[in-house]
Amino acid sequence: MEERPADIEDSEVRQALKAWRIDPVTWEYAPVGFGDHHWTATDTRERRWFVTVADLADKSWYGEGPEAALDGLRDAMDTTVALRGAEPDGLDFVVAPVPTAEGETVRALGAGHAVSVFPLVSGTPGHFGDTLTAHDCGLVLDLLTRLHRTAPPASARVLPPDFATRPQLESALREMSRPWDGFGPYAEPARQLLAVHAGALRGRLDEFDRRVKELRASDAPLVVTHGEPHPGNLLRAGERRLLLDWDTVGLAVPERDLWLVADGAEGVSGADVLVRYEEATGREPDPSALALYRLRWALNDVAEFLTWLRAPHGPTPDARQARDALTSTVESLAADA
Repeated sequence: MEERPADIEDSEVRQALKAWRIDPVTWEYAPVGFGDHHWTATDTRERRWFVTVADLADKSWYGEGPEAALDGLRDAMDTTVALRGAEPDGLDFVVAPVPTAEGETVRALGAGHAVSVFPLVSGTPGHFGDTLTAHDCGLVLDLLTRLHRTAPPASARVLPPDFATRPQLESALREMSRPWDGFGPYAEPARQLLAVHAGALRGRLDEFDRRVKELRASDAPLVVTHGEPHPGNLLRAGERRLLLDWDTVGLAVPERDLWLVADGAEGVSGADVLVRYEEATGREPDPSALALYRLRWALNDVAEFLTWLRAPHGPTPDARQARDALTSTVESLAADA
């Protein structure tokens, strides 16, 4: 996030680091990503750390309420640590959190936040919306092939295809008859955008339900999936490619990961990407499942951006980003209806 959290002080985060026996000498807010808040730190032993504070209210896919969100985030981070150390060689491309002295991968920070700590890895980060080169596409596909072949850790949760933010989207669709006053400058434009495309969005929700039924009827085997292997979660370290941000790790069909890679490469067709995966794994990707997860991503984004803009906000960079992303995603969904 570009903006510092309004309800978390730097001193609280620094105090939390005592559980990791980290005493920061240098400390700086890192305005990156969208959702969580981040800091970089150097300790008295000149070790460098990347500190993440998650707003548990934004982790609705784990369940309702901060306790469920904390439990889900802990399972995800425990799974990430287990993948990093998986036998026989471990998945060296997994950037996993560092456990505390007591072995915790996540610790509560107040009533509604949680903190985790990662090694600050040198490399060139990507950005969400970037296009993968053909070379990077091949490397990422190789990482996903290894991941999908890995035995699931005990902490890995089964992740159903439904999206937890659907009630927020349906609520917004029901509440368009009156102006969305009192939230902030981008709420009413969001309502007007939704009103124009409401029919198309309801049609895409119907399509989503149909594809979920098809997937459940197929009884496809589940594998460990990252969930968001887009360029924004890719770190280039020489010829190595590392995957960041494992909050959404869990058991699902491979298509949950594959659609993002097949859709996002330059100089290589999505069909070629999928053929390469089939040759490596012996499993032919399901076109309907690919379409399902592509649609799920877009609908979930719409719901999250609407939730953001139907809450108190000002004309901040993060709010503008939510407004712009909402507009482009809704228009794209409507165009493909």
